[in-house]
Formats: sequence, structure tokens, C-alpha cells
Amino acid sequence: MSARLLVSSLAGVAVLGGAAAATFALVGSADAAPSRPTIEKASATSVVVGTPGTDTFTFTATMADDSGIKGVKVLPWPKSSKLDPTAAEMEHAESATCKATSETTSVCTYTLPMDAQEDAAGMPSGTWNMAVLVTAEDGDTTYSAQATTFTVTHNEG
Repeated sequence: MSARLLVSSLAGVAVLGGAAAATFALVGSADAAPSRPTIEKASATSVVVGTPGTDTFTFTATMADDSGIKGVKVLPWPKSSKLDPTAAEMEHAESATCKATSETTSVCTYTLPMDAQEDAAGMPSGTWNMAVLVTAEDGDTTYSAQATTFTVTHNEG
């Protein structure tokens, strides 16, 4: 085989190989799983029960998905209870209020309703977890049983 023919053949293989790799990359990315909603910057205020004006609980998080955020369910639960709720159990949880900050991102907030303040007295002291279920506009979901933690303290004074 002449050197010229060998170089031409190798160049052809390299071009075909590059084209095949590019095609595979395009097909592979088209077949990739759709992105799931994300939970970012989750935080919750600690609760001090028994001190006037301090027993309000607020959870806030930034949620994002390429299709937008449809809704967010939240469930605070005491870590000591070992409950570890599942996504399926979140159907009847409270809804957070979400405000879109862009087409793909929303800031969602949940505040313990004022009529539930009496219930705060029965909340066990200690570390609590916030379970969060995010549903995107395209139906994708993300669940975290421990999106963030907060502390409940009882002031006996």
C-alpha cells in the first residue's frame, strides 16, 4: 500500500470517526433523562415557643426546573420521631406559596398559619426536618425528606 493511500485512508477514518462521535453525542444528549426540579437555598427559622412574637415558623427555598415550578408541598417533622416521610405521603401536606423569579425559578415560602400557633406549644423541643416535594410544570418531581432543619425550643419563663 502506498504511503499516499495509507494517509488518505487514515484521514478518512478520522473524519468518519469524528462524525460518528458527534452524532453519538447529539443522540446521547437527546436521549438523556429530563432534568428534575432542584431545591436550592432552603432555610427555616427556628421556633421559640412561649416568648411573645417569636413562635412564628417560616420556611423559604429557591426551586428551579427547566419547565418552571407548578407547586411545592412541605411537611415539618421532628427528627426524634424517626418518621422519615416518603414522597407518596406528601400528597396531603401543606402547600408553600411560590413566586416566579424567572421562567424556570421560583422562591417558595411556607409560614405556620397564625391559627396554628396554639399547636406550637405541643411541638417537641429539638431538631426538626423539613420534607419538601417539588412538582415542575412538566410533571417531574423532586423529593427531599430533609431539605433543611430547624430547632424548636420552649421558653418556660
